[in-house]
Amino acid sequence: MINNKNIMSSATISINTGLKPHKVLIELDAHQFEKLAADFGFFSQDFLASLDRAEEDYKKGRIKKINSLRDLTK
Repeated sequence: MINNKNIMSSATISINTGLKPHKVLIELDAHQFEKLAADFGFFSQDFLASLDRAEEDYKKGRIKKINSLRDLTK
């Protein structure tokens, strides 16, 4: 028996490097994006619950806007 949780799906995606340095354009169709999201665990119950908690924090104003990660040390 194969444990499907340990197998990542394969997908062909196009990655283009443009003229601007440090910029990459990745093109996915909806099916490819859904497979990638599943591989990253975006449909897991833990992740979905964390989104619900984050949305609740946002609605209650328990967020802090930052411009840099250095702002977190202040």
